[in-house]
Amino acid sequence: MSAETQVQGMTDIQGFLAEHTEKELLRLAVVGSVDDGKSTLIGRLLYECNGLFEDQVAAVKRASAGGEIDFSLFTDGLRAEREQGITIDVAYRYFSTKRRKVIVADTPGHLQYTRNMATGASTADAAVILVDARLGILPQTRRHAYIASLLGIPYLAVAINKMDLMDFDQAVYERLATEFEAFSRTLGFEQVRFFPISARTGDNITQPSARTPWHDGETLLGWLETLPHERRQEDAAFRFPVQYVLRPDLDYRGFAGQIVSGKVRLGDEVVVYPSRRRTHIASIDTFDGRLEEASAPASVTLRLTDEVDISRGDLLAHAGQPPRVLQDMEAMLVWFGEERLDTSRRYLVKHTSKYVPAHIEQVLWRKELEDLSEQPAPTLGLNDIAKVRLVCKRPVVCDPYRDNRRTGAFIVVDPLTNDTVAAGMILGGAGGQGADETRSLVSASERRERLGQSGAVLLLTGTPEVRDAALRLERALFDQGRHAATVRGDAENALALAEAGLLAILYTPVPQARLGLREQLRGAGVPWLELEPSEDVDTQVKRVLDAQEKTP
Repeated sequence: MSAETQVQGMTDIQGFLAEHTEKELLRLAVVGSVDDGKSTLIGRLLYECNGLFEDQVAAVKRASAGGEIDFSLFTDGLRAEREQGITIDVAYRYFSTKRRKVIVADTPGHLQYTRNMATGASTADAAVILVDARLGILPQTRRHAYIASLLGIPYLAVAINKMDLMDFDQAVYERLATEFEAFSRTLGFEQVRFFPISARTGDNITQPSARTPWHDGETLLGWLETLPHERRQEDAAFRFPVQYVLRPDLDYRGFAGQIVSGKVRLGDEVVVYPSRRRTHIASIDTFDGRLEEASAPASVTLRLTDEVDISRGDLLAHAGQPPRVLQDMEAMLVWFGEERLDTSRRYLVKHTSKYVPAHIEQVLWRKELEDLSEQPAPTLGLNDIAKVRLVCKRPVVCDPYRDNRRTGAFIVVDPLTNDTVAAGMILGGAGGQGADETRSLVSASERRERLGQSGAVLLLTGTPEVRDAALRLERALFDQGRHAATVRGDAENALALAEAGLLAILYTPVPQARLGLREQLRGAGVPWLELEPSEDVDTQVKRVLDAQEKTP
């Protein structure tokens, strides 16, 4: 091969890659009940859009019975899926057209795999829901459509499949379209579009079908290509959950994570939550060098102009676009657990990069998918969808899900088994309350006036004699007319006492527990002060009283 040919080849490749990079990206979820033809439809799209390798096509042709290509084999990759002819796990596939790139999530249809469907659809910009023309609208079809609407997917295509088995009867198509349209009218989709298709024979998927002259001629692929561009997170408010603190040497302190929404520039003023400390962006670092600005979904390391105490789970936001800070909230929940919800148990809520102890205080209602009615329910079972009241032990820095899918979503984890038992979408503060909601009918100012002090946590850690130091401090504060109590190693109890207006002296002789206690206190929104056990008690008391004077 000549040098000139090699150069031309490289130029062609670079041009192709540049063109591919500039194409718009659409994330698509294909959902529906079992055996409605989801895998076959996706296989057909991949095949006709040249999204497969030659060896894949050859292997499927060999595996297909009767010589006709079984398009479902392109996506059903697990042995159990091929043996049973069903989809079990979420399969992601990729293809591109002249206008855009498409990432497709092939989601399972079985009731027991609804959790997998919700996972696959959680990042989608549009969805295709399949309906078997022979069977009609099934309960699982309704469940998937409702979950898609909960997840904020704006565009839905209803592909009425297997029309070839119904002789492309227009009356069958119109009856099913009318039934689904009546069901979906209150679900909040921006657009619902209907298509009569056959995934097996390819009618109205990439090319119009002569067997549906009563259809307007639009194809499913044509609809996908004309949808508005993906919902762009960089247009939303800036949110940066901290994943990791980088400290390779004494001169470098950076905070690594992914920008989940919005943009950030050098010099921007940001607020650290939940501490609400203000600072500015000093540097935006990446593996390839420093940037002047970065936007979602870039993964970067941010350095700040001030030495601010930040750890994993904290969140950075622009000063003029504050998030919500909630402990009591209302949320929509899709229950995944084999065990039923126990409202007396404690669970863990994982929100962005942070785990928070919480319990689901009340099921406000459960959605009945047959008629979309709201039914009372004392608990939740597998695949139930409900509105709940969630009470967290520490504040959660979040946004309503309708405003931000990344900071408005969470999962619920069983701390005993480490199983993910539910996925949730934050609606807002409980009872419609906002970020400054109170959890008591007695205000902090009323407690301060009655007790003559502000509640706070005083942290003492790290020496075997720390208990004696805590007791001496309690005695000295009492002699000064202050109300204090000692707590060993339990930050939640100490915070409860501080919220009641007391000076809670939290102590532990275990040095390794210091970081964990600091993290719990830092995220609680309650004043706290760390003291050295080696200090004499008079110095400690002076520091406490000075801090009390500065507390508003």
